[in-house]
Amino acid sequence: MIDSLTLASVLKSAPPIILIGIGAFTLPLIAGRLKLPAVVLELIFGLIIGPILLIVEAGTPDAEFIAVLAELGLLLLMFLAGFEIDFERLEKQGTGPLVTGATLFGIFLVAAWFGFGLLDPESNNERIFLTLLMSAASLGIVIPALRSTGRTGSRQGQLTIVTAIIAEFGSATAIVFFGVLVASGGGLKLLSVPALFAIMAAVLFIIRRAAWWFPERFERLFAQDDPDELGIRASLALLFVFVGISLALGVEAILGAFLAGAVFAYVFRNIEELETRLSGFSYGFFIPVFFINVGIGFPLSELGEPGVLTRAFALIGIAVAVKVLPSLVLVVRGLSVTESLGSGVLLAGQLSVIIALAEFGVELGVLDEGLEAGAILLVGVTAVLSPVVFRWLSPPIETAEGSRQPASRDTS
Repeated sequence: MIDSLTLASVLKSAPPIILIGIGAFTLPLIAGRLKLPAVVLELIFGLIIGPILLIVEAGTPDAEFIAVLAELGLLLLMFLAGFEIDFERLEKQGTGPLVTGATLFGIFLVAAWFGFGLLDPESNNERIFLTLLMSAASLGIVIPALRSTGRTGSRQGQLTIVTAIIAEFGSATAIVFFGVLVASGGGLKLLSVPALFAIMAAVLFIIRRAAWWFPERFERLFAQDDPDELGIRASLALLFVFVGISLALGVEAILGAFLAGAVFAYVFRNIEELETRLSGFSYGFFIPVFFINVGIGFPLSELGEPGVLTRAFALIGIAVAVKVLPSLVLVVRGLSVTESLGSGVLLAGQLSVIIALAEFGVELGVLDEGLEAGAILLVGVTAVLSPVVFRWLSPPIETAEGSRQPASRDTS
């Protein structure tokens, strides 16, 4: 139990904590008014109270306390990223969209490898990390944009969603595996990742069998009126178990968090209500604190160094190009040129996971702070512009009466 003396020793001053609380509550409201993603304002807010005004300074007890809250927010963020994977949708699509999505993801990787070679990377590790990082996609941008235009069920929507799922899962998993390789230098340490996947498979099997034999007990996990919130408890329990196993194996905790969310999403289908409650809990405070903390630690001074800002904007240009240009191959799947470009623009949009993975790259020592700043700027630019440009290239689908309607589902 934390007594007042211990709490006082951790929290040295009131203003930073008050500002974090006010910011976490008010920034989404302001973002809604401005029609901006909340993450953009949260990053700016952290930048203001951190590097600009120095209300929160790195290395102080206040900054360390905020960093602990932010770390929990990061784990919840990665857990929800795994939670977003719609395995039921993937199974219904058949092999066609899966092959297309996997092929397009492979082209993203190849294009990114050659594209980031133009940045004159300091090492092959930096080039590999940037290739994996910028080949990722963000379902948090893709799905809302498709829904707002009534294109979720269209051929374009289905191909874009499947590609985004593969890109998000493939990149996150590959980055953490690469992190283990870099940290260990090879050898038996690499077996820790297969061991984690083996444990995941065992847990998956046990949970599925238990759900089969005791369905009435597992139904309580999704009851909306459960006063004990067993669904939330079960989700968080799985999260911390997988994080603990990851730490025991010497694997980065974010992979354990991501796999925990994916396991839960795979075992339990149609869990939108639980996901909504869990997202509300996580995005209500802890995840915003993570983004504010990223802003606090933003390497603002790095951007003043000669060539750093130029390199950051070059990273943004390459990151967008390696998604938009390869997406033209979707023309062979029946999309028009403008629809293919629209899908590419949408897949180029980035949100929270990229920031988390870029921070991981800095911790590994394979990404410098200037490129991390470029990745954060990429999120700020594409999170705002990607949905707007997509809507221009792929306008809302409307009926003859002018009302927007979802297109018929095409699973070919």
